[in-house]
Amino acid sequence: MKILTNNIRASFDYTIIDTYQAGIQLIGNEVKSVKLGRASLKGAYITIRENELFLINCNIPHYQNHIDTKYETDRPRKILLKRSEIDSLIAKKSASGLTIIPIKLYLSHGLIKLELVLAKGKKKIDKRQSIRSREEQRSIQRILRIK
Repeated sequence: MKILTNNIRASFDYTIIDTYQAGIQLIGNEVKSVKLGRASLKGAYITIRENELFLINCNIPHYQNHIDTKYETDRPRKILLKRSEIDSLIAKKSASGLTIIPIKLYLSHGLIKLELVLAKGKKKIDKRQSIRSREEQRSIQRILRIK
């Protein structure tokens, strides 16, 4: 599994509840651009339109060797999941006010996959606690390395 891009900020801003692996519908030059590692999930999120999931604000720049004047870098892209998984995601999201966000794009057996999570937004206090615990872990690791 080769990770092509990560959404590092998502784990800081959200508490992850459930993880899903999905396909993503891309056109030819987008596949080449993503495989070069040029995609960005910063600010990306997933919406529901007519019982389908769409990836919004995922920036995939134009592949430099392809001529296409009408290419949109931030166009909505369809998420490919089983119908049962889509229905359960929609039910969980609407019932408890959770958010569906993409975490990473990766290459698995030659296919581009998207890892998406069902998450709940953190409050400022929760973010401070996660920073504090991370700093404590770093200081413990420093002490153990010194000895």
